[in-house]
Amino acid sequence: LFASISNAWLSGQWDIHQMSHPLPTTLITLALALKVGLAPLHTWMPEVLQGLDLTTGLILSTWQKLAPFCLLLQVQPTNATVLLVLGITSTLVGGWGGLNQTQLRKILAYSSIAHLGWMILVLQFSPSLTFLTLLVYFIMTFSLFISFKISNATNINTLATSWAKAPALTSIIPLILLSLGGLPPLTGFLPKWLILQELTKQGLAPLATVAALSALL
Repeated sequence: LFASISNAWLSGQWDIHQMSHPLPTTLITLALALKVGLAPLHTWMPEVLQGLDLTTGLILSTWQKLAPFCLLLQVQPTNATVLLVLGITSTLVGGWGGLNQTQLRKILAYSSIAHLGWMILVLQFSPSLTFLTLLVYFIMTFSLFISFKISNATNINTLATSWAKAPALTSIIPLILLSLGGLPPLTGFLPKWLILQELTKQGLAPLATVAALSALL
């Protein structure tokens, strides 16, 4: 709200496509980053997701990302550096944050932050690639949350003992997790591969390297 009002004040325009002034453009980018949970504005995300049940957590991780992303895609003359910094910080925070967790929802929250970082990195160069990544992320997150809901698992120990109840499901879950981690030849690797390629084409090879290394975590 503050960004759109200051934009109207500075440029006399209420239209999101005509945001010409750098201040409101940066402000609205940061506001939307806070809304989707990009680092360093991510601190609410793991805690909130941990406190929710799996169905609500699923909605928070998928459906709630659509509106801010639609707006981010429309704010086009945006500050490139801001997006790249948000993106690379998110991939690093998402990678590091998930390391020391036993709670599945927190791991998924950090995974969400990392994936959003990848999407933001490539947003200004190839919006269609961002959309593809979002779609793949939605499908993988949806299947994971549904699997956890069926096996009634909220932490890693429960997941380890769910073998007796649903052997087929328990054998699929690691595959989905590895796919979410972006391991070839699974689906989750495809968008990351394309993003790395796109970043290299744009002459951002060091950034692509850091992103790829953060994905290993």
